[in-house]
Amino acid sequence: MAEPTARDAGGCHSLTLRLDAGATFETVRARARAAAGAVPAAAGLSVWYDRLTVAHDDPAALARVRAEAGRPLGGHGTARSLRAVFLGYADGRADLVLVARRAEVPRKALRGLGALLSRGTPLPPAPVVSADAGGGAAAAGPEGAHAAPEWGLGDPSAADWFGDVAVPWAEAAPDALLLAATAVTAARHAGSDEPAVALWPAAPAADGMRVRAVALDEQQTAGDLVARCRALLDGSPAGDDARRVPVPQVGCVFDDDRPGERYRPFLAPALPLVVHWLRAADGSVTGTLGYRAGEVDPCVARDFAAHLAHVAGQLLATPSLRLGETELIGEAEAARLLADGATAPTGSPDADRTLHGLLSDVARRRPDAIAVADEKTELTYAELERRSELVARGLRALGAEPGGLIAVALDRTAEFVVALVGIVKAGFAYVPLDVRYPEERLRYTLEDAGAPVVIGRPETLPRFDGVRLVPPEELYGLGESAPAAPPPVTDTDQPAYVIYTSGSTGRPKGVVVPHRNVTALIAATRDRFGLGAGDTWTFFHSGAFDFSVWEIWGCLLTGGRLVVVPYWATRDTELFYELVDRWQVTVLSQTPSAFAQFIETDARLRARVAVRLVVLGGEALDVGVLGTWFARHSATECRVANMFGITETTVHVTEQSLTPADVVAGSRAVGKALPGWSLSVRDPRGRVLPAGVAGEIHVGGAGVARGYLRRPELTAERFVTDPYSGERLYRSGDLGRLRPDGRLDHLGRIDNQVKVRGHRIELDEIRGVLLGHPSVAGAAVVLRNGVARDRDTARIDAYFVARGGSGLRRQDLLDHAATMLPDYMMPATLTEVGAIPLTANGKADLAALPEPEAAAAPPRAAGSRPGPAAEDDPTAATVLALWSRMLNTEVGPHDNFFELGGNSLLVIRLLRELRDHGLPRVSVRDFYRNSVAVQFIGLLRDSGS
Repeated sequence: MAEPTARDAGGCHSLTLRLDAGATFETVRARARAAAGAVPAAAGLSVWYDRLTVAHDDPAALARVRAEAGRPLGGHGTARSLRAVFLGYADGRADLVLVARRAEVPRKALRGLGALLSRGTPLPPAPVVSADAGGGAAAAGPEGAHAAPEWGLGDPSAADWFGDVAVPWAEAAPDALLLAATAVTAARHAGSDEPAVALWPAAPAADGMRVRAVALDEQQTAGDLVARCRALLDGSPAGDDARRVPVPQVGCVFDDDRPGERYRPFLAPALPLVVHWLRAADGSVTGTLGYRAGEVDPCVARDFAAHLAHVAGQLLATPSLRLGETELIGEAEAARLLADGATAPTGSPDADRTLHGLLSDVARRRPDAIAVADEKTELTYAELERRSELVARGLRALGAEPGGLIAVALDRTAEFVVALVGIVKAGFAYVPLDVRYPEERLRYTLEDAGAPVVIGRPETLPRFDGVRLVPPEELYGLGESAPAAPPPVTDTDQPAYVIYTSGSTGRPKGVVVPHRNVTALIAATRDRFGLGAGDTWTFFHSGAFDFSVWEIWGCLLTGGRLVVVPYWATRDTELFYELVDRWQVTVLSQTPSAFAQFIETDARLRARVAVRLVVLGGEALDVGVLGTWFARHSATECRVANMFGITETTVHVTEQSLTPADVVAGSRAVGKALPGWSLSVRDPRGRVLPAGVAGEIHVGGAGVARGYLRRPELTAERFVTDPYSGERLYRSGDLGRLRPDGRLDHLGRIDNQVKVRGHRIELDEIRGVLLGHPSVAGAAVVLRNGVARDRDTARIDAYFVARGGSGLRRQDLLDHAATMLPDYMMPATLTEVGAIPLTANGKADLAALPEPEAAAAPPRAAGSRPGPAAEDDPTAATVLALWSRMLNTEVGPHDNFFELGGNSLLVIRLLRELRDHGLPRVSVRDFYRNSVAVQFIGLLRDSGS
């Protein structure tokens, strides 16, 4: 006979009866023979007998009864649908345990049979024996008709393990109120306003599962909801049967407690969670919550049971209570969750120092060690100190008031790092500008920041009225002749930098971060990652991207060597890989998108890179891309740290060291809070949510920024006071959930913000720029993948409604957008529509937008010869075919790669595939200069000749 399975256990129920003193084994066996004619399932029933040598109340006897009542029938598909076991005890008492398949012996029939066998009570003339549509094996097994809840956090390896936990409830309450409490609790866990609940009423007309969708409204009162649930229990669908109800995750079995009986509705829950409500003779109700461990973590099940009782208590006590005011958790659990999400600071005195103060300490210890190197320059720590001191003196000589802002508009070089250090030494905060941003965006940033001085050169930054552009060499000269600077600032609350991020209003916003936040970050990670003088870091990211804060200060404040990566090497993975190999880089910081390209290059070139730590951040990670990396680099030799963070919380908040096991599991965990940081997940009202439940991530502790520069209303909206602790928190706008062990799962964005190749983008900012054109009456912006599930093909699709008679051309609107938006925010497609479709509540219906229009090919200049025909030119055929496949559109000779939605990651992939086809190597820089197909084909010919 086959061993019982999880499917079998879910399709069985059991009944344990305490037998009267006169009920002997022979009596029960004789009654079983008599029952065969009335109950088909009892035909041929044998009553098993076991004599125990202990009394009926001995722990060993109780354990045996529980085991027998929880043992399902033999393998699914066997003929036997009923088992009876007579357990006799040394004190003359006995128990009878019946186990049956629900589909063949429903609850009413099982109880009738139990009464016959134990007491001789006659069976009804025509017992109801109907298939239990929802409780049978077909709906109960792992592949049955139920949905595994995302909030359950179960362990798939425990799919055959089940458990139960008591619901801390023992009061009188109607079934309708208990159903209402179950619906509210399930809804809060799932983030739904219409949860589906499976029901097994106590006195059913048909002994089967019913599924009801319980509509919830925050303004609805507890009394109203209970009345609605009463109708659902009575069999009135109240409109629900007229439409398809969702697949349930939670079920309720309502039952009456009968003296001498213990009924188990499922030996394994038919759904991820099933609560068995048992009503005693005095009207009081107790509950037992059964759960499937493969789908619901035991800690989550325990908490769900507590939440259920807490919600039921509120509904019972206050019928006028509005559902939006019900609390899911109590004060004690909220305090525990907040404590679990916080990590104690390191206690290091360096956590409350200034950046320049710590850097001076390093320079005194290691004056001759290389601090910063680029393609042309190597600066020791002593030279970095000396040059930055000249910058500080020069700024003071210009008359700039300490405490203000100084902008930096330089290419990524050692000189850029010197400028940053000099600015903070002089008591200012730096505002990094990306010199490749559009002129209007740079102008807006400078005006908003109010920075009177910009360290830069005319070739890197246009001249703006009211702003003094000072080249670094001029500052050096002023510093040489200036008197010694005053003692450096020691106030760690002084702003260190202001980095501008995308803003939903159509304009970027500046995030003000003080010294103490950055030094706390370094103190929290130095020992964790073993950072020190033996490390070589890369300065890979734009200074206007907060990842650069981690790269620059994380390296310099721990005594490492910082290698500046030239701009084009950041765009060409092979060049970057060669740099990492040449400099024997040990600490590599990358966005997941960039690191995926690095992994492919590493697998192909197979250099002996010295990387011992990879820090991933800036966007969500698909751990599947790490499989190839771990195949070549042991997790014990190279640590891969996935870090979640936000500009407003000082780069990093959490850390999760990844292993091959995480790759196999498809983990989405980003780890626990760093020492000194805190995490909590909350609902829209700011209430703490329990483990497993998704909500908005709130961050507290050492990394919380001062706020947004000159944006008091926005600062008040996003930087809030915690009603529990009184501490200051940042509302991240990110969706997440905490695990029972305190680790965070990052689930994406709640608002209209997205991450594209590491860049944080407010789609509303792009929309605002489009609406800023006088001929645009409406606009919408969405993020899509050109190829499904291929993140490298992510693109921004924009739609606009032109004002009547304006004759607005798409190219004119793109030109307008390019004056404000950097390349990574420019729409890949721009489609004109007659109107922006709306949902029933008047919001933009983004799903109803049409497919975007492909960019039109630029007009060919008069007299120019046509491009090569693919059928006549193998090189042209290969290029056009690869471009078409990669861009998911038909490509002609005069099409521009970027106008068709191409991006930097696709460029790298394309150049690699062209080399795989035997074509010459082309640098990324040359591709950008020849991004029209016919130009690129000509470049390949010239390179191969």
